[in-house]
Amino acid sequence: MKFKNILIGFISLVAVFTLAACGQDAAEEENAPEENTEVETDTDTDTDTDTEENGDSDSDSHGHMDHSGSGEVPEGLEEAENPTYEVGSQAIIQADHMSGMEGAEATIAGAYDTTVYSVSYTPTTGGEPVENHKWVIHEEIADAGEESFEPGEEVTLQADHMEGMEGATATIDTAEETTVYMVDFTTTDGEEVTNHKWVTESELSAE
Repeated sequence: MKFKNILIGFISLVAVFTLAACGQDAAEEENAPEENTEVETDTDTDTDTDTEENGDSDSDSHGHMDHSGSGEVPEGLEEAENPTYEVGSQAIIQADHMSGMEGAEATIAGAYDTTVYSVSYTPTTGGEPVENHKWVIHEEIADAGEESFEPGEEVTLQADHMEGMEGATATIDTAEETTVYMVDFTTTDGEEVTNHKWVTESELSAE
């Protein structure tokens, strides 16, 4: 009888330890998904942060153009004698050099006869090369003589329309003798721009 009681007690102890071990395993299994969820959430947060930082970087790389100017023009630039759009008149801009420019009503602040160029260059401040920038006029190029430059020629820019432009080595992409205009306008986004350089005659239309 005494042996039977001891056997029953031993079996009871084994059962208790077995149940305790199962309970611990179940608790560990329940905790495991919660830990994985926290790790995944942290990863998503880091990804969102990286995306926002990259977006800011992309934005910075495109925001250095001086849309408004002082109104001063390069030495030697000649005023147009009979421009299609006279100083003080209005015209509609058909160019999209900047956001909100196309379709805006412009007031002509100056009209000049010259050779106008589109150019490609690498900014002196570093960064990505600028392709087919419009516009640089003949008088904004270092050591410019009487003759116009030809597409493919390398020149040194003296214009400061954009950060890193002045002093940069550029390649002439296109060249055209025409009348260029300095204009005042309000963009379709509501930004006031004064003495913007330059808009060509073909980029304007009558009201």
